[in-house]
Amino acid sequence: MTVSLHRMPGGTSAAAVAALYDAILWRETVTSGPVLLPAATAGAADEARARITQPLDGVDVVIATSGSTDGRGHLVGLSMAALVASARATLDRIGGPGQWVTSLPVHGVAGLQVVTRSVLAGVRPVVYAPRRGFDPGLFAGAVASLEPGRRRYLSLVPTQLRRAVELAPDELAAFDAILVGGAALPPDLARRAAAAGARIITTYGSTETSGGCVYDGVPLDGVEVRLVDGLVHVAGPHLATRYLDADVQPFVEHDGRRWLTTHDLGELVGGRLRIRGRADDVIISGGVNVNPHDVEDALAALPGEWVVVGVPDPEWGHRVIAVTTGHADAEAVRASTAHLVAAARPKDVVHVDALPLRPTGKVDRRGLQAGLVARGIPTPADRR
Repeated sequence: MTVSLHRMPGGTSAAAVAALYDAILWRETVTSGPVLLPAATAGAADEARARITQPLDGVDVVIATSGSTDGRGHLVGLSMAALVASARATLDRIGGPGQWVTSLPVHGVAGLQVVTRSVLAGVRPVVYAPRRGFDPGLFAGAVASLEPGRRRYLSLVPTQLRRAVELAPDELAAFDAILVGGAALPPDLARRAAAAGARIITTYGSTETSGGCVYDGVPLDGVEVRLVDGLVHVAGPHLATRYLDADVQPFVEHDGRRWLTTHDLGELVGGRLRIRGRADDVIISGGVNVNPHDVEDALAALPGEWVVVGVPDPEWGHRVIAVTTGHADAEAVRASTAHLVAAARPKDVVHVDALPLRPTGKVDRRGLQAGLVARGIPTPADRR
């Protein structure tokens, strides 16, 4: 049987959210039908179609990953069974069905799952879709539009949370839970959000796990996590069917279970999973492996947002660079990282107005690194 692909509009618009809500509601009631392909543009949908080389059996939705590792990403085939298993487990963990405010593009798994949870709750989400940046008035209007008497939920990436804390802190207390994922949540931002009354739940997951599968370090019901050579492996009913654009798949069988193998570094602290960044983000400087996540944790107490990358260097192999939207100087950076091994202490500090973001709202670490190299950064002007 030939399976057709049906392109769905992506982005954050009310039309895209409504169309996907109706499609998921319909897909839940039928056993077969076209595979949904949410895409930001018609061109992106055409490109995705051309990249598919694997069968579509067992696939109901196709999501393109952000490509945070290689800039291109994969096409992930997901079943409705996996998406619904993840959505139900989330609702069970956070207190039951409620109404959501959408803020993430629905062609990404985080935005898709906000809509899926809304379908399970039987109430359409309120759309928050600013034309650019963070619009506090529009956000306040979205919060005011939530139906009384229902639990209220929101899903954000850390950059969005930072803007909300800065520009609309009073609105955050209106939510029963705010899921924050897609990147590490800086401790200072978590404290500021909590001070504003926000009930934050940090999430870990990926497109391959139908979104968040570990909340505040604890796996959702039905989810299993193990560490293999320091890398996170995940099992459960929420796993994707397969990559649709690659022969090599990220799944292994072990003890009768199907496991997703990730490139995420993890550790168990007090029985909770702590993510320490990605193995492919590790910087080799002076022959020492430097985990940028550890350096960013050390810098998190300083003002602004921080990303640590490595740029080629004839002496060190790679030079550790701290990039920030704040105003801390090299002396403050040295003080904050003095407890780290010498190779992990940033050699330079680069100040930028804003960090580059991928379409999903994550920081574009690869793009930032490439931009620094192309501009010959660091220069004397950056070494403040």
